[in-house]
Amino acid sequence: MPTSNIPNLRLGTSSWSSEDWVGVFYPPGTPAASFLGEYSQHFDTVEVDSTYYRSPAPSMVKNWRERTPSGFLFAAKFPGAITHEKVLVDCEDDVAEFLGAMDLLGDKQGPLLMQFPYFNKKAFARPEEFLARLKPFLEKLPGDHSYALEVRNKGWISEQFLDLLRNHKIALALIDHPWMPPVQQLLQKFDMVTGGFTYIRFLGDRKGIEEKTEHWDRILVDRKSEMEAWIPEIRRLLARRLTVYAYFNNHYAGFAPGSIALFREVWERLNAPQP
Repeated sequence: MPTSNIPNLRLGTSSWSSEDWVGVFYPPGTPAASFLGEYSQHFDTVEVDSTYYRSPAPSMVKNWRERTPSGFLFAAKFPGAITHEKVLVDCEDDVAEFLGAMDLLGDKQGPLLMQFPYFNKKAFARPEEFLARLKPFLEKLPGDHSYALEVRNKGWISEQFLDLLRNHKIALALIDHPWMPPVQQLLQKFDMVTGGFTYIRFLGDRKGIEEKTEHWDRILVDRKSEMEAWIPEIRRLLARRLTVYAYFNNHYAGFAPGSIALFREVWERLNAPQP
């Protein structure tokens, strides 16, 4: 099972289920039932997007575990019922169901992501109101899992918010997304390390790229400059002896496996010895 070849950096995509990858990433004729096994021959981690829509059945989780080699890790999104619909209120049963399912992964369970949407003023008039909602939720979370948390309100990034996450050892997800500042700006202003690892999501402009294509089988957006900005920051995070998980979405550039290939190419170029 190939890795990133970079110590403590684990690269993967957001989901493995795209039929558009057949013939360009998966061998021609690969059936959907074989996607995960084939995927795991290329990458050692994946972010599971489907758990956002519902907690998976135990049989499904056991199937994931059985189809992947030793050392493979699944990151997974908390169900949207928790983060988007109930927004952390009266969702104890939902959390228990989700964590119970993820525990069936055993040592293949990676970070679990709480992905929140952009909240307008009607939802939370001030960031402090979200923190007041978040704090009791985090206090009840079982401590025997690894968690990451993503927000898309750039004005909410503050020392108070980061300290709350740090107190509970929850990694703030760093995202490449049009609504958020460039990562170098955030890392220059704050210590963004709030957990024992770093979680990065290369998301891109979903609306913009969906105006260009309905198929996810080739690179459509040149992301070299963005990667040239990210890679020095990732190297600094790795220098702190942190494991860095980085997941690429099809919407980032058009073809998630191709984005990883480009990332590796830029990494090698930036780290090549100068003549």
